[in-house]
Amino acid sequence: MRTRVQLLLLLGTLVPTLATGEPGIPAIAIAQDAAGGQTWSLSIQVLMLMTALTLLPSLVLAATSFTRIVIVLAILRQAIGMPQTPPNQVLIGLALFLSLFVMGPVLTEVYDSGIQPYIDGQIELDEAADAAQAPLRNFMVSQVREPDLELFAGLAGNDGYETADDIPLTVLLPSFLTSELKTAFQIGFLTFIPFLIIDLVVSSVLMSMGMMMLSPMLISLPFKIMLFVLVDGWGLIIGTLAASFTI
Repeated sequence: MRTRVQLLLLLGTLVPTLATGEPGIPAIAIAQDAAGGQTWSLSIQVLMLMTALTLLPSLVLAATSFTRIVIVLAILRQAIGMPQTPPNQVLIGLALFLSLFVMGPVLTEVYDSGIQPYIDGQIELDEAADAAQAPLRNFMVSQVREPDLELFAGLAGNDGYETADDIPLTVLLPSFLTSELKTAFQIGFLTFIPFLIIDLVVSSVLMSMGMMMLSPMLISLPFKIMLFVLVDGWGLIIGTLAASFTI
């Protein structure tokens, strides 16, 4: 009890000192510079940076080529008949680096038009954000399908847009994702056909030989792997995916 009383007395002596202490970095502050613009305080800039890092995975998934690539690779893995090979880590890593390759010119334009001028102090934060999103917007507009855009525009209560710049991101992002899903499934369907033919041939041969108890997948899997290796399947798939994006 005596120790608790001493701690309370010590706290009572420290409270006035803390209350009259020097303030640290202000939480919210907007300063006017000589050119008439606004400069955000360091705490706000750090908060915006942490928020951007939190939203980065969603941005990579929703506004880049990652969705189409990872879905096609997953369908390819299923078509071969090995649902766990390559493992998810390898598949996602390949999709990320291939997305970085496809999005390289767009990311370079984002950095040159938005990030670098803001670092050099040439433009303000809101201007940098507008300049940085323009290349991503152009990329998504070039890949989006007209029916998908009309669908989400109608759901948003708009009849249409005169120019691509008039399309809000709330309409463009879901339209782009829906278009990417459709394109990915189309490429996946074409990828599935050769392996399906091998399965049908093997099943027919086994049925004609009366070997009904033997699983066709057990026999067709080596042939599908051999076919995929002989035709340089990874090169064809990666080349097709990279060429399917019109930038």
